[in-house]
Amino acid sequence: MLHNIFLFKGKKFQDLKDLNIYSYPNDIININDKNLVNMIITGHDQANLNNKDKKDKYLSISNLDLNKKSNHYKIDKPVAQIVNDLNIYTSCINGKIIIGLIFDKEDNPYDYKEIFEELLSELLNNGTVYSFDVEIEIENLLISMFIDIRRYGDEIIEKPPKIVYRYQQELFIKVFLFGIDEVGKTSLVRRIKTGEFNDNFFAPTRKFNIEYIEKQEKGLLAFWDMPGQQNFRKKWLIGLQDSNIIVFMIDIANQIRFEESKKEFWNIMNRDDCDGIPLLIVGNKIDLIKSSEKSRENQLEKLKEELFDFFNFTNINNRDWALLFTSVKTKYNIDAVIQKIFNLVAS
Repeated sequence: MLHNIFLFKGKKFQDLKDLNIYSYPNDIININDKNLVNMIITGHDQANLNNKDKKDKYLSISNLDLNKKSNHYKIDKPVAQIVNDLNIYTSCINGKIIIGLIFDKEDNPYDYKEIFEELLSELLNNGTVYSFDVEIEIENLLISMFIDIRRYGDEIIEKPPKIVYRYQQELFIKVFLFGIDEVGKTSLVRRIKTGEFNDNFFAPTRKFNIEYIEKQEKGLLAFWDMPGQQNFRKKWLIGLQDSNIIVFMIDIANQIRFEESKKEFWNIMNRDDCDGIPLLIVGNKIDLIKSSEKSRENQLEKLKEELFDFFNFTNINNRDWALLFTSVKTKYNIDAVIQKIFNLVAS
């Protein structure tokens, strides 16, 4: 499984003072660990020189003209390395940039050779031109590649045999879970999978995540949990592909962000490629709405009307859909979420 993607950028790799390091989703490699950084750079350069073909199709770091400017990026053949027990797969771009993947120890990086080379070529030379001088564009590149390679690994390379065997004739559901940040998406998935909740467990999620959750006699759910921060939202569409159901989550206690949430909701719903996909809207954090047991039902009905009016839910068409109120913290309606997902997909 792919755990991390990183990028080194500098005028001279050997001069670590001028080296910038970017990584997603975690900062596994730090510029302060100079020995590790040097080993990755040296290992890539040496392996690339050893693998260099007679026609010099792939250029090593040391032989590239670092001052040459071109809209067409020169991309090295990927190189596999084991450095400090990290299973790393690196490529070099224009001699100034190393981009690397970090896998589980038992993984074979060369299983990912085709998708790694394809994405680098597509994103750098055939699609939108990324500027490596702009931090947000570097982050967007890393996120795009991480999501695509992780999906390729989960769906093509590493799909557990028991899933293929047990569910090829039964129900396998891909759940696309989205919403703005801090609404409780990852907490929901964790609550469903483990039954646990911890107020201090999660900072807002800054990574794309897939969780497989088996529900006996019903089937297997694959939750694609999408980070909700602003700079990640343009990547949601990558995770939306081939989804069996869309789950949209709202923090009903934070009305200040309703307008922002509404905008992102309709950005997805108005896409033609979403037509027909069932939808479950989850209004989370009802534990923060103060009410007595006697008045709760009336209050939730009033809140439902307000949400329909504000979010224009009556305009939803071309799909089966439902709305549920939940509290991930108190476990209110969590079982109902699972049942409703299976019902909507089966309808």
